[in-house]
Amino acid sequence: MLSLSPDAITKPGVRPGNPCFSSGPCAKRPGWSLDALSGALLGRSHRAPDGRARLNEVITRSRAILGMPEGWRLGIVPGSDTGAVEMVLWSLIGERPVDVLAFESFSATWADDIMAQLRPPAARVLAAEYGSLPDLGQVDWSHDVVLAWNGTTSGVCIPDGSAIPADREGLVICDATSAAFAMDLPWEKLDIVTWSWQKVLGGEAAHGMLALSPRAVRRLEETPPPRALPKVFRLTSKGKLIEGIFRGDTINTPSMLCVEDALDGLRWAEGIGGLPALIGRSKANLAVVADWVAQSDWAAFLAQNAAERSSTSICLTIVAPWFRALDAGAQAKAAKRIVALLEAEGVALDIGSYRDAPAGLRLWGGATVETADLRALLPWLDWAEAQVRAEYA
Repeated sequence: MLSLSPDAITKPGVRPGNPCFSSGPCAKRPGWSLDALSGALLGRSHRAPDGRARLNEVITRSRAILGMPEGWRLGIVPGSDTGAVEMVLWSLIGERPVDVLAFESFSATWADDIMAQLRPPAARVLAAEYGSLPDLGQVDWSHDVVLAWNGTTSGVCIPDGSAIPADREGLVICDATSAAFAMDLPWEKLDIVTWSWQKVLGGEAAHGMLALSPRAVRRLEETPPPRALPKVFRLTSKGKLIEGIFRGDTINTPSMLCVEDALDGLRWAEGIGGLPALIGRSKANLAVVADWVAQSDWAAFLAQNAAERSSTSICLTIVAPWFRALDAGAQAKAAKRIVALLEAEGVALDIGSYRDAPAGLRLWGGATVETADLRALLPWLDWAEAQVRAEYA
């Protein structure tokens, strides 16, 4: 292999305007500044009329942008997307058999929670390696089904809802945290959908969103949870849904600073054209990376099937011979070296693959990322890989 001096590798001349390509918390919307939070109700009670109104505004604006069907409830819950998913699992799992799709870190966590903690009388885990989806044809839709719509740590997404029957007997519980506001969710094929503020709209952490279909509400009201629930997980009282949760009465104290930031992201989304514009921006980001990967001699998508490739969490693997010749530990070290070089140059922050995923890179391609910034970053990826390749020569 030709050995190059690191000093001989020319740095690109253009830098991204924003180096934030993290997959969560994600980049703020273009033009964001702290001034966007100047109207936050700091020092005010979230239970006062003004506080409730702001929380309800997050709910109503989110419903409108996402095109959520009539009859669905949407509420703000604690613990980010994780809290929202856990609330649902602990409240509902056990009434009927369960199929869990596990194809990356978070979906594997839900599988572990169900199998090891909740222990329903009948459950199956349908698993796939990073970069692939489980065989959706093997799912029994008479069961409750737990799935992630988009694998944040694997870059693989469910392409559409065609595999889900409209007349299913079980409930479909969908973790959509890195898909909501970036992908066209088939609401009629889903029953419970969760997400967080710190993904596609670049909001701040700690708050989750929980959407329930009429079928899900009926299950909650007609079938008591098969286990004791802590207060923070309770969605019903005396056999009825706690409707206040879905009007802005939160179970615990929310950050009104984060609420103001969420509203800023929602208003920005409305201003650029709503959901179609958000989806379009994310698809444009994926297209730029795809064009680059097609010409690359060292990088490839972790998700090999283009139809299942995420436009938000864009996961890349390193296929160069010098990298493949290394053992797993050395591969992880080399990938971290690439990430460190980019961070040192200030052109890309936090783009290492997730800790449980194969060694590589992960670029956030959600709507708050400018396509021009991704385009400017790609030559820097080539520069960093060439630098590390020279070090290993």
